[in-house]
Amino acid sequence: MTDYAQLIPELKKWNNGRGIDVESWIGCERDFKKAIGYSTIFWPTFIEIEGCIVREGVRKENVLQWITHCKGDTKSVEATVNHIHLEDLHHQDYADISPERLAYLGRVLKEIYECKLNRDYPNRKFEVIYEEPEVKENLSDYILTFYQTK
Repeated sequence: MTDYAQLIPELKKWNNGRGIDVESWIGCERDFKKAIGYSTIFWPTFIEIEGCIVREGVRKENVLQWITHCKGDTKSVEATVNHIHLEDLHHQDYADISPERLAYLGRVLKEIYECKLNRDYPNRKFEVIYEEPEVKENLSDYILTFYQTK
């Protein structure tokens, strides 16, 4: 069971210290623009470019360059263009980043991407990889990516 109060310490401060649940906290914080933005990460749209399945927003020119660079190895192309450094979800100088928060997000995103890719492409096989570093303080090493296994 996830300890949301550890990941979001503000939960304990609500209601004169009695606390609040995550869903109620989201309702109180209310930011629909951020919710819409996060939806593109938490329920992504995938597209196909030159046989590669990539996240929406990846440019065809970028995929073609990587196909050339990787000598046609589409698995390497997909793994490269689809990778996300979790710390890059926000710009630098973020006060609330922590290894525990990145680990939680990485595990959840891995499950989401597996589910979404299998739903969108039921006749294809994918490997979704979430890398959690051994040295927890290397925040740029929390990485999510995926590729087709054919």
